[in-house]
Amino acid sequence: MSRVAFLGLGVMGYPIAGHLKRAGHDLTVFNRTRSKAEAWVKQYGGESAPTPAEAAANSDVVLSCVGRDDDVREVAVGRHGAFITMKRDAVFIDHTTASAGLARELAEGAHQRGLHFVDAPVSGGEQGAKNGQLTIMCGGTPAAYAKAAPVMTAYARQCRLMGEAGAGQLTKMVNQICIAGLVQALAEGLSFARAAGLDPLAVVEVISKGAAQSWQMENRHKTMLAGQFDHGFAVEWMRKDLAICLSEARRNGTSLPVTSLVDQFYADVEKMGGARWDTSSLFARQTALGKGK
Repeated sequence: MSRVAFLGLGVMGYPIAGHLKRAGHDLTVFNRTRSKAEAWVKQYGGESAPTPAEAAANSDVVLSCVGRDDDVREVAVGRHGAFITMKRDAVFIDHTTASAGLARELAEGAHQRGLHFVDAPVSGGEQGAKNGQLTIMCGGTPAAYAKAAPVMTAYARQCRLMGEAGAGQLTKMVNQICIAGLVQALAEGLSFARAAGLDPLAVVEVISKGAAQSWQMENRHKTMLAGQFDHGFAVEWMRKDLAICLSEARRNGTSLPVTSLVDQFYADVEKMGGARWDTSSLFARQTALGKGK
């Protein structure tokens, strides 16, 4: 098995690193909050390190799953970044949802150091990470992907190279654009069903067998109707992702009117105190609007 370092033990990174350890890799972890890394080692074994550079020393594969572009830069090429100590021909896999520009920047930096880089944002949420059933969208060279793919099989349902550096992030943007519209449509549909005097559960049971069916409908309609919004990806992180989408759209000339509107609806949810609610909380906003009539 490979010598692997994992940087960032958040909601997604913690279980992903666990899958890697269970797969038999020699694993060292890093997390800015040391207690989280110590808890992970206590649960899974392996080792923890105080800096990304120390975690990545002599590793064959280094993975990161952090928050924003600047966080990725810090763990990769910062003062104590992993690129400093990674051995030649090793691969850095970034699971953070970040900008395509950052992916290209780090791919070039890796190349100059004799390293490989793969931007590999994931879809599937916390449950997908825990169950080892993530969809992974990758960007990079075929050689880099060939080194990365065998490692990612430990927690991937599907993993595919989408193109050169940045293509993984661009694909994830498409994913988030599509989800945003679906969740808002479901929130509106459930709200309409209630206002019309229908049984929303019965409505979903019928329409989910037809063209309206979606993952969001199947997995979120009951919790939305129950006002439970603690099941996944937080609103503040969705807004971060949508900001990346909208920025890229301005760059490439794409019109994203629905995405722009839904982003503002999520801003309303934040004003309601729902920054840490999951993305299905658009229904809370829809419900509040109904009560305001």
